[in-house]
Amino acid sequence: MGGGASKWGNRAFRDRVLLLLSPLWPLRIRLGFNRIQPPSSLLMHTRAPHALTLWGRWNQQHENLEKLNMQAILDATVSQGEPIQELLVTHGKIPTLVEELIAVEMWKQKVFPVLCRVEDFKPQNTFPIYMVIYHEASIINLLETVFFHKEVCESAEDTVLDLVDYCHRKLTLLVARSGCGGPPEEEGSQEDNPMQELQKQAELMEFEIALKALSVLRYITDCVDSLSLSTLSCMLSTHNLPCLLVELLEHSPWSRQEGGKLQQFNGSRWHTVVPSEQQKLSKLDGQVWIALYNLLLSPEAQARYCLTSFAKGHLLKLQAFLTDTLLDQLPNLAHLQSFLAHLALAETQPPKKDLVLEQIPEIWERLERENRGKWRAIAKHQVQHVFSPSEQDLRLQAQRWAETYRLDVLEAVAPERPYCVYCSAEASKRCSRCRNEWYCSRECQVKHWEKHGKTCVLAAQGDRAK
Repeated sequence: MGGGASKWGNRAFRDRVLLLLSPLWPLRIRLGFNRIQPPSSLLMHTRAPHALTLWGRWNQQHENLEKLNMQAILDATVSQGEPIQELLVTHGKIPTLVEELIAVEMWKQKVFPVLCRVEDFKPQNTFPIYMVIYHEASIINLLETVFFHKEVCESAEDTVLDLVDYCHRKLTLLVARSGCGGPPEEEGSQEDNPMQELQKQAELMEFEIALKALSVLRYITDCVDSLSLSTLSCMLSTHNLPCLLVELLEHSPWSRQEGGKLQQFNGSRWHTVVPSEQQKLSKLDGQVWIALYNLLLSPEAQARYCLTSFAKGHLLKLQAFLTDTLLDQLPNLAHLQSFLAHLALAETQPPKKDLVLEQIPEIWERLERENRGKWRAIAKHQVQHVFSPSEQDLRLQAQRWAETYRLDVLEAVAPERPYCVYCSAEASKRCSRCRNEWYCSRECQVKHWEKHGKTCVLAAQGDRAK
């Protein structure tokens, strides 16, 4: 922490971070279409120049959020203290991030499918839409980084209930998808049009977002002793998260057999696990076990969790997973093993029917209520005024994105060796024009050019504009 204190004491660094945070104060990160405002304010009385202004301001918000995200990862990686987390707590920005996260999730579920069905909408470049889809991933990634600290969970206040509800939706989708063949593949068909390809990218990103939500949920369970009764009731009674976590362990959607070899999903790609490492506990499996430990063994949770016959049947499935190899890696699970041994002999409890007044998640319900029946109108407005930018607007935005995603920062955030974008082998060559994509050979670059060409030209034009 000594290094972090001296770094935070640097006035220039502090001013730079405050400058990134300051736009979040009056705007609450919710601008233009992303706030999903009712047509009275977004559609009927919104002129095109004003809409473009909102889009530009939203882009600025996304850029600031992404810079905060990268800085938070860098601080955590080099163990120099985490001023981003401290500032988010001090200025009360965690509830803002949670509400923004749920707003983008609703946009993806309600508006994005309508955009994909608009027959006469054939954008020359889908990157502006991709950035909105990616916005959810940026927020959940930032929350995963900072929620490691207990004070961040406490600063979420009432929105921690909405965040638990969000995580439950993502994990339920993860379990359902694992029963249907697992996550989608990255490869797209040559016959796909840009919007179809964007849909596949969004589906793959949804899988990664769900894995991030699992980590966030685990960090929330670390704070089970300070959670409100309403949040505990939501986790244990309304959503029955212990049973859902057992389902995740059973299906293990982050593992698969490919060509007779075990693969695990880590760092946004699938990696083959060598036989000598196959008994090693993966990070995601570890997150599930720690969350189960917190939810089943903490006194606060035990006082609230009703061990019905359904819950008992699910929880006893864990006994088969508690091998000596696992206990060697997570020794604390011996307490969970003892708990399950007692549970096997205990009588089940009938469901509780107490009349309890408690708080419920409200962000999703409020946004859906305010905009019910208006999704098509919102999508139509965005097609006309947001997602059909001119070539000049795209070139200027490409320049801004190039400044945000600087290669030196990205390589510091992800220091591992780059992979070929076409075949996933280790890469040593980079596109000489845009400097964004990596390849293992000239052959792979030529094969990928049909897909990469347009974005490459656009990025190169943005660089020249600088």
